Amino acid sequence: MDGYKLIRVRKNGSLGSLFINRRAVLQTGKWLQSESHPTKGYKYRKGWHGTPRPHAPHLTKKGRKWYRIKMRGIQKMTRPASQGGTWYLANEIMILEPSQSVTESLKDVLKNLQDGSSR
Repeated sequence: MDGYKLIRVRKNGSLGSLFINRRAVLQTGKWLQSESHPTKGYKYRKGWHGTPRPHAPHLTKKGRKWYRIKMRGIQKMTRPASQGGTWYLANEIMILEPSQSVTESLKDVLKNLQDGSSR
């Protein structure tokens, strides 16, 4: 199943989880197995968190970027709308590429239109 994950982008460009097992470096293009890392102050939910769309209004985007992911072995969770609504817990994920925001996508479309009209 395809989805999205908000991922921390470190100053050196490497990727990491937002809260749990923060020191681990997440690799793109390979299947990552979920691991158990109970963390004080956080509800224990084994699995990688993902969403059906790049939307989590309760989380800051500073130093973070949405990535498209593939998920296997998923469990659907219904969360409050203030937390983005549907979440998935996945046994495995593959991080694909950064997701463009709607604004970035529209800028690309406008640029392509302008480039095409100037020929």
